[in-house]
Amino acid sequence: MDHSKVERVLIYRLGSLGDTVVALPALHLIERSFPAARRVLLTNMRHHISAPAAFSVLEGSGLVHDFIDYPYATRKLQELARVWWKIVRLRPQVVIYLMGKRGEHSLERDKWFFRLSGTRRVIGLPVADLAEPLFDSGTQMWEHEAARLLRCLRTLGEVDIDDPASWDLRLTPAEDQRARDMLAHFGGRPLIACGPGTKMPAKDWGADNWRGLLTALNREMPDHGLVLVGAKQDVEVADYASAEWHGPVANLCGVLSPRETAAVLKNVELFVGPDSGPMHLAAAYGIPCAIAYASRSARGHWFPIGRGHEVVYHTLECSLCNLEVCIEKKKRCLTSISVEEMMSAAMSAWKHGQAKLAGFR
Repeated sequence: MDHSKVERVLIYRLGSLGDTVVALPALHLIERSFPAARRVLLTNMRHHISAPAAFSVLEGSGLVHDFIDYPYATRKLQELARVWWKIVRLRPQVVIYLMGKRGEHSLERDKWFFRLSGTRRVIGLPVADLAEPLFDSGTQMWEHEAARLLRCLRTLGEVDIDDPASWDLRLTPAEDQRARDMLAHFGGRPLIACGPGTKMPAKDWGADNWRGLLTALNREMPDHGLVLVGAKQDVEVADYASAEWHGPVANLCGVLSPRETAAVLKNVELFVGPDSGPMHLAAAYGIPCAIAYASRSARGHWFPIGRGHEVVYHTLECSLCNLEVCIEKKKRCLTSISVEEMMSAAMSAWKHGQAKLAGFR
């Protein structure tokens, strides 16, 4: 098939903020492969009150042109029929399948769903070794999800995952101006960002820990201002965590869109937080991150992309549980992370970032 003649492409990717950000290199590859096509994303518009949908991350980027809502985890025939009819009317010539591991039955069902919608070519099905991240015995790290997605699309070409252009959200001048307006009262001070909230209880390090870390960082870096980012539901935990910060603070939780949050994070020297959407936004723009990471998932697979980050990850006998709520072990992989460990990680990440900046001067 001559890709330049493809007029309509359907991209299947469910998830929210972090899931969308890690797919950016794949989306750039799809745009490059099908430059003249109308690219439509089949995705869930929302499945959690504090989880921004993909359209709020990509809208205005040009990477996709439109969205079809796939109701999260639906099995209702009426809703599936509605989705099917929208795909039929779109008449995509190609479906790009950007999903994670699926059972054989689910893959067959999905293939038939798209075929019955009139599409014969599906690219990116996670079969065989494409379904799982690869393990690097040298680093003891698992392949990043962004790299696994690119392996699924290897028939379309290669992408340099370390190239900042592969992570570009193409923020608009208005979004960058909004960030400048939000940060104007800092008067040009260097900034630290914290996103203490998370929609998943198993990833929550705890408000007292974040307060202890920010208080310690403030003592070490008294000339820095503090920016807090997250969803509207994170306002209270952000206020509590920053209560002992002596200096300018801006709690922007619930104030900014995901893209405006990215524009703000471009201006900070360090991001601290849990495994979260804001973490992925900061890393996408090369901001060093210090992360209190629950070992519910494999080391490296969903880490912040790039070099210079410090991820505190405790391997326990119950690691890789993939739990969203941890009751029996009481989040021991996270509660065993001390404020002192995170402080050391934060200073190390910040120093790496400063050394990188010095190299560019």
